[in-house]
Formats: sequence, structure tokens, C-alpha cells
Amino acid sequence: MLTAAQMIREVSAPSFSFELLPPLKGNSIKRVFNTVEVLKEFKPLFVNITSHRDEVYQHDEESGLVERLVFRKRPGTVAVAAAIKHRYGLRVVPHIICNGFTKSETEYALIDLNFLGIHDLLFVRGDSRYQGSHFQWRDGGHKHTLDLIHQVTELNKGHFLDSTATEVFETPFSFGVAGYPEKHVEAPDLDSDVYWLKKKVDAGAEYVITQMFFDNNRFFDFVKRCRKVGIDVPIVPGLKPVTTKDQLSVLPDIFNIQFPTQLAAELRRCKTDEDAARVGVEWSVCQSKELLANGFNLIHFFSMMATGSVSKIAGQIY
Repeated sequence: MLTAAQMIREVSAPSFSFELLPPLKGNSIKRVFNTVEVLKEFKPLFVNITSHRDEVYQHDEESGLVERLVFRKRPGTVAVAAAIKHRYGLRVVPHIICNGFTKSETEYALIDLNFLGIHDLLFVRGDSRYQGSHFQWRDGGHKHTLDLIHQVTELNKGHFLDSTATEVFETPFSFGVAGYPEKHVEAPDLDSDVYWLKKKVDAGAEYVITQMFFDNNRFFDFVKRCRKVGIDVPIVPGLKPVTTKDQLSVLPDIFNIQFPTQLAAELRRCKTDEDAARVGVEWSVCQSKELLANGFNLIHFFSMMATGSVSKIAGQIY
């Protein structure tokens, strides 16, 4: 069976993939299934499932002491991936992240994934939004995506962290990494960002899926920079339609992206979230058509809280 990376390389016609979130802790998986039910008609090449670290909160007790609480809002990445795979027969690509996980926890997750027959992964470091201005890794965890890559490539050779003797997995893990057309928030410049992306590709990453962007020119420039330094793996554009008025300020703040002047002006004129969602669909359709016309046959959609919009876009494109 082909890996996700092989399928991406062989895409020759307009194709679709999407990313979703595990449910909030305590919530049913039905919302996840509802998203898949809506979007599976477009025959997704694969479905990405995000991973989330613990978040730390402080609770003021009546005694005056402050209690430190650790809480993971969205557990279940491995289980959700398995549920989608076995319920719908779709190829799933769970995220594996550095942030919030020890090397041992990562190894156990990979062992579980192997038993479940899931061998396609996407590696991301994880953001620092809840740790202040700088990324803070967990004791015993990885500092960089490159470290994750090295752990998995060693596991593919049959090497566990504690040197336990093992048979080499019958199916090795195949993986991609994230790319940032407008650079990672902590990178000093795009050239530096692309330099480290090249390191990840040289270490074994087989494709790149980009962070969301709203200006195709920034994406095209990013691809040129990548090709210039010898990154020759597929680069998959990632799109997210705007669905609410406040995303004009929220998305740039969270994801370190910029809105084109024209799109920002159109969103400012919107009186309701419904107006903003309509603008978001129209803009993403135009983006998609231009990307397809330039040979990017696979477009990856971030469907979080935007399933209806993604469905409308895909209905016009595929």
C-alpha cells in the first residue's frame, strides 16, 4: 500500500485533504465524525489529526495558596485517528509534536500507532502560546522537530530508547513536516526558516504541508526559496477560510500570518459573521483556482470550525 507521501508525489489531478481537531475533553467524538461525513464525499487523499500538549493553569485556593493545574483540552489524537481509519477506511495522518511530551511518551504513541496499522505522520514542534514568548520543552522531551525525526528514524531501524531488542517494524513510519510561507514566528527571517526546513527534509521528511496563508504570492515565493536551496519534496499549500469577523485579528495573532489588503478591507465591511464566512469562501475559492492553475494539485484545508465553508469551497473546486 502506498504511503501518504507516495500518494502526494503521484497526485496528477485536483485533490483534497483536510485537518481536524480531536474533541474537547469530555465531549463526544460525534462532531469529528460529522466533519468526516460532510467532507468524505470529496474523496480526501488523507485526513490529518492535530495533537495538543498539556496546558498549565493556576487556581487560587481559599487558603491563599496557588495550586498549579495541568490540563489537556484535546486528548485522543491516536484514538481519533484509529476511529476514522477503521470507521471510514480513510488514510489518517496524526500529528506528533515535541511540545508537552517526553521521548518515552512519544515512543509509546508510536508503538500504539504501529499496532493500529497507522504509519503516516506529520511532525510539528508545537507552539509556545501557553508558555510565554519562548518555546519551553518538557523535561525528557525534544527541543526541535529534527530531534523527533531522529527518534523515529532510529525506531524504523528497530532501535528503542532503552536499547530493548526488537524486530524492525514490518511497515516503517513515513512522515512530513510543517512549512511556513510567512516564516515561523521565532525564525529571524525566511532564509533561516528555509535552512532548517532543508535540514528536516535531508533527515527524512518526505513532504511539507504549509501553515495557512491568504496571499498566494507569499506561498509561491516560499516554494521558490525552498527549490533554490534544494528542497525537492512536494510542498502542499494549506488553506483556511475565514468564518467570523473577529478572525481578522485573531488568526494573525495566533498563527503569525498577514491578510492581504483587499481581503482585510472586505472583512472590515462585513456586518455579520455570515457575511465574513461568505467572503472567506469566495477568497479561498479564488486561491484554490490559482493554486491548481499553477500545478499544485493537492490543497490541504484546515477544517477546524469551518466544515461548512470547506465543503462549499470543495464543492466548487472538485
